[in-house]
This record gives sequence, C-alpha cells and structure tokens, in this order.
Amino acid sequence: MAPPRNVVKIAVQMRDAVPQLIQLDQAKPLGAVLKEVCDAWSLTHSERYALQFADGHRKYITENNRTEIKNGSILCLSTAPDLEAERLLGGLQSGSREGRREALRHLVLLASDMTFAQEVISRDGLQRVGTIIEDGDDLGEVLALGLRAFLELMEHGVVSWETLSIPFVRKVVSYVNINLMDASVQPLALRLLESVTLSSPALGQLVKSEVPLDRLLVHLQVMNQQLQTKAMALLTALLQGASPAERKHMLDYLWQRNFRQFIYKNIIHSAVPLGDEMAHHLYVLQALTLGLLEPRMRTPLDPYSQEQREQLQALRQAAFEPEGESLSADRRRSLCAREFRKLGFTVSDPPQPGLWFQRVGALLSCLCPLPQNSNPAQDLERVPPGLLALDNMVYFSRHAPSAYSRFVLENSSREDRHECPFARSSIQLTVLLCELLRVGEPCSETAQDFSPMFFGQDQSFHELFCVAIQLLNKTWKEMRATQEDFDKVMQVVREQLARTLALKPTSLELFRTKVNALTYGEVLRLRQTERLHQEGTLAPPILELREKLKPELMGLIRQQRLLRLCEGTLFRKISSRRRQDKLWFCCLSPNHKVLQYGDVEEGTSPPPPESLPEQLPVADIRGLLTGRDCPHVREKGSGKQNKDLCELAFSVSYDRGEEEAYLNFIAPSKREFHLWIDGLSALLGSPMGSEQTRLDLEQLLTMETKLRLLELENVPIPEQPPPIPPPPTNFNFCYDCSVTEP
Repeated sequence: MAPPRNVVKIAVQMRDAVPQLIQLDQAKPLGAVLKEVCDAWSLTHSERYALQFADGHRKYITENNRTEIKNGSILCLSTAPDLEAERLLGGLQSGSREGRREALRHLVLLASDMTFAQEVISRDGLQRVGTIIEDGDDLGEVLALGLRAFLELMEHGVVSWETLSIPFVRKVVSYVNINLMDASVQPLALRLLESVTLSSPALGQLVKSEVPLDRLLVHLQVMNQQLQTKAMALLTALLQGASPAERKHMLDYLWQRNFRQFIYKNIIHSAVPLGDEMAHHLYVLQALTLGLLEPRMRTPLDPYSQEQREQLQALRQAAFEPEGESLSADRRRSLCAREFRKLGFTVSDPPQPGLWFQRVGALLSCLCPLPQNSNPAQDLERVPPGLLALDNMVYFSRHAPSAYSRFVLENSSREDRHECPFARSSIQLTVLLCELLRVGEPCSETAQDFSPMFFGQDQSFHELFCVAIQLLNKTWKEMRATQEDFDKVMQVVREQLARTLALKPTSLELFRTKVNALTYGEVLRLRQTERLHQEGTLAPPILELREKLKPELMGLIRQQRLLRLCEGTLFRKISSRRRQDKLWFCCLSPNHKVLQYGDVEEGTSPPPPESLPEQLPVADIRGLLTGRDCPHVREKGSGKQNKDLCELAFSVSYDRGEEEAYLNFIAPSKREFHLWIDGLSALLGSPMGSEQTRLDLEQLLTMETKLRLLELENVPIPEQPPPIPPPPTNFNFCYDCSVTEP
C-alpha cells in the first residue's frame, strides 16, 4: 500500500552514528520529529538540535521550508542554529588567531542560510564581524573571511546598507587604497563598496570622495580578472550615482588617462575570455557615456545663440566657395538663401509678422542676412535630435572636409528631385543612430550588449555618423531615389546599420567595410531570402500538406525542448536591489519526472544532475507564470529598467504543503526563455506557444514541404484540385464475380 502523500521516506545521518531510515510525516510538528530522531540515538535535550540538508549549502529545516523535503532526501542532525550562532560568535572573540579563523570559516559556510543569518544578526553578529574588519589586525585570510561573511549576511536584506557607519566604510576604503594587500581581500572590499554605493546615496558620496579614480585605474591594470571585474563594478556604480555634470567630469578625466584604450586592448582583446559580469559593466559604461549626448539631443536650436549661428554659417562656408565683396546686399542674401537650400535646409514662406517672425528674423539677419523666405534654423527646432544633429554636421564638415564638400557639391549638380538633402538626411540619421544606440535610455540591469567598436574610437558617435551619412548618399545613388523616396531610403539605411551593428565589429574601419559591402541590392536579396523562408507557398494543396505535417513536427519540437531541459541551463540570481554575480543550475531528470537545481560557482562547468541538492517533482507543479505575473518581477516594480528583466522572467508554481510556492527564473537570453517556457509547457500538457516554436515549426514545415515536392519541381500546382469526371453512361466494363468460368 502506498504511503500517504504527506509522508516522505528520508535518511537522517549523524557523525559517528548509524544513519536512520525514517518515514517523515509532514503533518507532525518538527519538534516531535526531532525528538524521535534524538531518542533513536539516545540523545537528550532535542531542542538543542536541528535538521539540515546534507547536500548543497546545508540549509536548516524549519516549519516554513520543510515541504522542500522530498522522497530520498538525506538530512543530517546538527546543532540548533541559535546555539551554533552563539558558539561561532563566541569563537570570534577568541584570543587566538586560529580560533577566529575557524569560526569565520564556519560562519561563511552557514551565512547563506536565512535562518542561521537571522540568529547571527539578532545577536549583534554583524557588529562583531564589522569589528574584525575595522580592527584590521590580520590583513590576510582572517580579513578576507570577515569581508565574505559580512557580505553574505548583508545579502539577505535584513539590515540596510544605509546603517553602516562612516568609520567602517572608510576602513574598507583603506583596504582598496593600500598597495600591498592580499589578493583575496581587495575584490571583496570593492564588492562591498559597490553595494554601499548602489544602496546609499550619502555613503556613495563618501566612497566617491575617498576612492580616487586613479586608484581604480590601478586595480583595472592588474592582470587579475576578478579584481578587474570588481573595480569596474565599483567604477560604474560611482558613475551611476553621480550627477550628469559630475559624470561628465569623471568620464572626461578617465578618457584623458587613456582608459578607453586600455579597455580596448587589455580587457576586450585579452587572452582571457570576457566574463558575463564584465560584459555587463562595459555595457553600462557605454550607455552612460552615450547618455552624455542626451542634453544636446533634447535641446532645440536657440536663434539668439551666437555660437549656433556661427556653426550654421560655417557649414555653408565650408561647402561653397566664398563670393567677392562686390556683390550687392540683395545679391548676397539671394546667394545665401540658395546655398542653404542646396545644403538641404527647409525653405518656406514665413507666417505673418509677429513675435515668432521677429525671433527667427534675428537669426537670419545675423547669418547672411538671409531673405525672408529662408529659415535654416527651423529644421533644428525638432527634439530629438535638437543640437546633436548640428554637432554631427559640424563634426563631419571639420573632420572629413573633402567628403563633406563632395556630398554637397555632388548633390547640387543633380536635378532638384534627385538631390539627397544633406541637412534633412543628417537630422533624420541622427535620430536613427540615437534609436539604434539607445541614447538617453536607462541602463538595463542584466544587458551585456556593448559594442567593442565604441571603445576603439574617440568620439565614436560622431565618427559613426560620418560613416553613416556617406553610406546614406551611396544608398541614395544605388536606389536612384527622388525626394519622394526619402523615407524608403532611410528604412534601407536603418536596416544596413542595424544588421552591421548586430555583427559587433571590433573597429570603426571594420564597421565601414562591412556596412559598405551591404549594398541596396544585397539588402533586397536578404529580404527576399527571409521572406521566402517565412512565407513559403500559399497554394491550397501545399497548405493542406503542411497541416498534415504539423502534428509530427510538433512532436519533434517537443522532444527537442525536453532534451534541452535535460541538458540544463545556468541562471543568474537577480535581487531587487542590484545585479548579483551568483549562479544556479537547473535541469530536468532523464525520466522527465523531477526538476533538479542548486547553486554553482561562476567559471565552473555545469554539475551532474545527481549532485544537485534541490528537487521539484513535476507532479507537484501547478502552473507556469511569465512576465509581470511572476512574483519576483512584481516585487521589483514597473520601472523602465525592469522592462528587459520582465521579458526574461518566468516562474513555476508548485504545492508546498498547503501553501503555494514559486521557483523563480531569469533566463540568460530570449532564446533560452522560449526553450524553457516550451519545455515546461510540454511537461504540463499545455500547448507550446512561444515565438521560437513558431519559427522552428515554420522552418521544419518549409524544409519538409520542399523535400516532399522535389519531384514536382517546375510543375505548376493548381489552386484547386482537378474536377471529378462524371460517371460513365454504362458499367458494362465491370467484371461479374458471380459467373464461374468453365
């Protein structure tokens, strides 16, 4: 007879004792279970003991998490968490260094458990560990263990980072600023300061004032990947916490110290592969640097600004030969208007005289003066791109004068309808680049999509514009475009730039080569190829064949998804406060009955399924949640920064006793998100409705259909089946089986 559902068969072990095989009744109080276990080993005072999972992080069993015990779990009998916390904290006050070291080692091992951490914190454990860090009697292993234990205890969020004292933070800062320091101490000190900076603006200002940028540059130049990563993490945290003016000052100083060149040569092109955390921090650094362009992007042209009037005038003078001084005033105004028109600025009749006309007239009179029907400033009043478009045009005219003159003069010699308007193209192209590079958007918490080319070039945005504006002129000629085709040309240019940026070229020259090779004809070919792959043929017989093939192919996709779940995936733990650097691994058992998971260290290969400490039977799963329905996404709020996190989040709800619990995931990529959603849906008997399933099914249907139709190549397939002929007038040709042949 099968045991009741709330009874599980487990093993309990203890040092120097024969293990017990017991049937644990989940309805029985945990204290009563402990007493039975202790009585079996003739142990008194069962309240002094507790049960722990024998594998993994040796989590303590409590009434809240006891439902995690499954059939076959191995538990161990150990000291109760309150007594163990008391013992270890007493060891921290030991007079011997070895005693403190051993106590800290055990504290680090147990600090990740919430039950134990609460016992330590309630006994002023954080203050005691903080005292060891502040005293700094041992700058080696003891200090490293102290910092690690402090970080583990703070990660639970029981105590706010804002409660840390200024002397404590300054002491940790001193460990970062000391030259001769143990290699294991400084990464931990940098990690602690990063958490302080991200969580407390006041203490973040203290860290900013106490940790010089030059000191972080020294750490980044050390050939220690862990130290480099933590130094970069603190640097990006300081930049994120700074005001726009302070951030610009800090970045200008870093660029003057050749920080960009160092990243490009020694981090991006290092012999050691770039880690996910470093890739994220490089993305943040790129986003913050491009964010400095946002004020110019949001600012329209000021008709009373002398500097901006001179920039517009310089654009005209750089493109056209200056005329002699003998021209009359009317002739000069007419010539100036015609030259601005050739530059691609809007020329229109102004409104009736009034305040606006007087304001624009002030600008025009300072430029040439211009006639009243020409207004080059009107195009630059749009935001975005605002003054950023003017900056790009001026940069192009000054740093590529021959290309600028060739662009303008080449289009000036064409018919009016075939001219590629430089000003209008520059304005629209600046908007396009801001969209592709996400200028002004908040930093994502998990993104790693940085461009190596950005760190290989000074003034990367303006240089990219110089390449893009010449590409636009080239594409305009290839399309033989007219003024009416302007939007079509911009769509092609957007596709050219987006496809090339997706290849992540490592230098501007490589980007220039690849984007120029992507001609208009090549774009059309790629579009046609993709359209054929996506659409296929729409003939009714083919559609009927595809419908018959779908069940078999969906079975193949389901089988592939389950195999992918069996292989497993590394997931990152994301807290509500900041991006974490911890990993955990989850996979499906080969018999498709259990989800196995557990924490792993970064840099290690995925563990075998049998070594994972946690298990979740598929039969206990209630349902699957995605996006904003997930509990760990609801806790983070609905800010713009969490948009990408929401798109990768999913949760599995399952029965834990009488309560509903959740196993929360943040997929490392959109593809992994689709694969896991499909696999879990297949396990639960739900349809697989992800975008990836649709694409895979379409690809398989196209391939299978083409294979089935190989023999019908070049044979036209009718839209309708051939008609059935009418029955014959007589059936004399039928054979009468009743007649026996002689």
